[in-house]
Amino acid sequence: MPSPRAHDDLEAILALATAEDGELLHPVGSAFDATFTWDYAKGSRPALDKLYEKAKAAQWNGTVDLDWSIDVDPERTAVELSRNDHRMQYIRALVDEPGSPVASWGEPEIVHYAMENVSHRVSQFLHGEQGALLCTARIVETVPWIDAKYYASTQVMDEARHVEVFARYLDDKTSTRYAINAHLRALIDDVLADSRWDITYLGMQILIEGLALAAFGAMYKTTSEPLLKQLIRYVMSDEARHVAFGVLSLQEAYRDLTGPELRERQEFVYDGTLRMRDRFLHQEVWERLGVSARAIVPYFIRQNNEEELLFQRMLFSKIVPNCKKLGLLDERQPWLRDRFRDIGVIEYEDFVDTSVEYSELNAIESDRRAGAPV
Repeated sequence: MPSPRAHDDLEAILALATAEDGELLHPVGSAFDATFTWDYAKGSRPALDKLYEKAKAAQWNGTVDLDWSIDVDPERTAVELSRNDHRMQYIRALVDEPGSPVASWGEPEIVHYAMENVSHRVSQFLHGEQGALLCTARIVETVPWIDAKYYASTQVMDEARHVEVFARYLDDKTSTRYAINAHLRALIDDVLADSRWDITYLGMQILIEGLALAAFGAMYKTTSEPLLKQLIRYVMSDEARHVAFGVLSLQEAYRDLTGPELRERQEFVYDGTLRMRDRFLHQEVWERLGVSARAIVPYFIRQNNEEELLFQRMLFSKIVPNCKKLGLLDERQPWLRDRFRDIGVIEYEDFVDTSVEYSELNAIESDRRAGAPV
């Protein structure tokens, strides 16, 4: 693995550019072992068995359990979401800053940006869910425990449902769709190309799904658009189980890591964390709006430790405590702890980890108890 890059390396950020090349297929080469187990003793890992039983009871159907007849106003939805968005407040500050790349913007351009921002965010949710679909299918093949194979099979169904509903929302309710962000695609490619089953867990279940869970939570709290709100509420219930699955499985797998093995996984987490953060620079949105990414990105790097980007740091409030639960923030080998301190997210290490939190995010059971039509 090459030496980790500096977190504020502009050239490294801009080196990856999103491709809008019209290609419909993207193959990722890999060589891995599909692993059978002849130990069929269900429940030998009680925490995973409990998760599996909960997942079986919490299935929902995106075709009938969401009200697709709801009329969605993309502009109103975007403006509402932007009201409490620290990034949007920062954009407005840049409009007032002489010489900034958006100094010529007025309210129409700001609203246009807000709409593109929502389409971009939902588009990346969509692409990330397909990545999760492929990764979880891989986990079914490679993880050596029957309880983990059982649970992962339910997650494959969850991810297929998520891809379906996000694609439908974009096609039916918004005005545009974006290709997969280059930083997100690079991370998913690395996860799928690696032959080790624990790296599939670490990259997808801990990093990508952990960040998505925080992003879904932020969007859920700030939108009143009923279809989007219910869609995200149901997806979050599934995602919390998915991240918990990663934590519970890797806790066992990582108990006996050697020093070099731990460091390799720490570096993988750090590199993935930067890619997830850089995804939210959404260079492709700026380019579509006629603003050079090279011109605008330095403004966000400059503000990296300021209050305006608190939202961006909050996205890692799920990742950091889960890494701590896995032993990746070990005080005796503090390499990753130091890197998280550098990028301003170590403060979240004592937040609740998702292996505990998932039972609180259970929209399907709550609606069934309340007599809602699920």
